[in-house]
Amino acid sequence: MQRGERAVPDGLVDPNDLGMPRYRRRSKPMVAAVKGITFTVGIELMLAADIVVAATDCRFSQLEVKRGIMATGGATLRMAERSGLGNAMLHLLTGDEFGAAEALRLNYVQKVVEPVQVLREALQIAEQIAAQAPLAVVATRLNVLKALEEGPMAAMREFEATQKRLANSDDAAEGCGRLWRSGRGSSLGDKLDRRAPAKRNPESCVVTVG
Repeated sequence: MQRGERAVPDGLVDPNDLGMPRYRRRSKPMVAAVKGITFTVGIELMLAADIVVAATDCRFSQLEVKRGIMATGGATLRMAERSGLGNAMLHLLTGDEFGAAEALRLNYVQKVVEPVQVLREALQIAEQIAAQAPLAVVATRLNVLKALEEGPMAAMREFEATQKRLANSDDAAEGCGRLWRSGRGSSLGDKLDRRAPAKRNPESCVVTVG
């Protein structure tokens, strides 16, 4: 930090997914499973995920101010975005410690379960996502992020072109066909699994922190 060097070499995927220059952004949705001590960069990696499952034993603290430095991995952006200015300032400026219940109240995590269940719950969510049409999942996620980062109008401007592209895809053809085959055969996710198994591995979408 004192030399101003980057922690992640140029050209790699930014683990904090901030859209910084010279880094690539991930395209897959990410489900994070967190337990135990989750301080500083642990919180920032967690907030970079799309969905977070936390264990009841989690201990959170964004304590950079106690060390004379600033959080630069996304906490100053995402904590306020998720919980509002006052709640973010409370934890960023005091560096206090808080638990899973508070993280859930502030929308930093989406589910709280017992420690033995946290990875299983995260995998179940990833499996539900993996059962959907890949192109639609990616497009939906990117549109939500565009709305957050560039505003609603920027996201809305992509609606027509994105929907046209999706509507003409094999995924959409299979999805529409499934409506007429309700109760017969495999689900869309199962069929897509057989067609492109490399895209359907839920474990590749789950990270653990803590």
